[in-house]
Amino acid sequence: MMEMTILNTNIFLTGANGFVGRKIYNLLSASHNVHVLGSIRCTNTSQGSEFVECGDINAATGWSRLISGFNVVIHAAALAHVNSKVNVNSLETFKSVNVDGTLNLARQAASAGVERFIFISSIGVNGNQNQVPFTADDVPAPQESYARSKYEAELGLIALSKETGMEVVIIRPPLVYGPNAPGNFGRLVRLVEKGIPLPLGAIHNKRSFVALDNLVDLIVTCIDHPAAANQVFLAGDGEDLSTSELLRGIATAMGKPSRLLPVPESWLRLGANLLGKREVADRLLGSLQVDISKTRDMLGWKPPISVDEGLRRCFDTERDG
Repeated sequence: MMEMTILNTNIFLTGANGFVGRKIYNLLSASHNVHVLGSIRCTNTSQGSEFVECGDINAATGWSRLISGFNVVIHAAALAHVNSKVNVNSLETFKSVNVDGTLNLARQAASAGVERFIFISSIGVNGNQNQVPFTADDVPAPQESYARSKYEAELGLIALSKETGMEVVIIRPPLVYGPNAPGNFGRLVRLVEKGIPLPLGAIHNKRSFVALDNLVDLIVTCIDHPAAANQVFLAGDGEDLSTSELLRGIATAMGKPSRLLPVPESWLRLGANLLGKREVADRLLGSLQVDISKTRDMLGWKPPISVDEGLRRCFDTERDG
């Protein structure tokens, strides 16, 4: 991780017990130069008083008391999944948290004198697949409800920044991997761990990922970097992998054999379509690359660890997460 050079900064962090938020909190709280306060939706006895409770994040959440005296807000909390059993319009549910909740926090932050608001968005704002790597300045094309809600939040933050003068930094990561990662990466890890033969040995797509340590390093860089103000940055490891290469890398990092069968991609897509799993096939077989040259050039930033090291750290039980 980067050497901490941030001085005399008071940082308010939402989602401090989440996959990304916890890593941010652990890094910042270890620095003597930074005061960080983490907020979570609700506390329990195992977490004690380490974090403050903010309750549900929506248009009515009261933040003023919590964020008073802070000059930077990192908004890592979000609604990423909706229970399919809940009979609601998923877009409206995402918007309640990711749009209304975000903009409510940002307005109160601006009123409280917060100087910079860092928003963790999603590469899904750019789109789901590509043939040419996405850049930070591409016209957004979000396809799914979660990504659409993130994009609406971005637009609202940009408008609020112009209105109030509060600096906004937007970071769009692709799939984030690390120890005990949730979502698609966690599902792939479990499949490799079980030794199940997978028909993904002949996939030649290219996908960008970002190691948790690399993403957090970028977020910390954006806390006080002058060039980060009012910019959109894409995150990534700077190394792209096929799904086959990713699975082999996971297996190597776990010390397990990779059981991959070389089934033609056309067969896999046909089977997925017949089973109504086209979206799953797109994620496993399609390409999604990001171009982080703007991030590198404007911030003088480079990913501190390689993909191989990032995968190794996923299974390093002795390493402090």
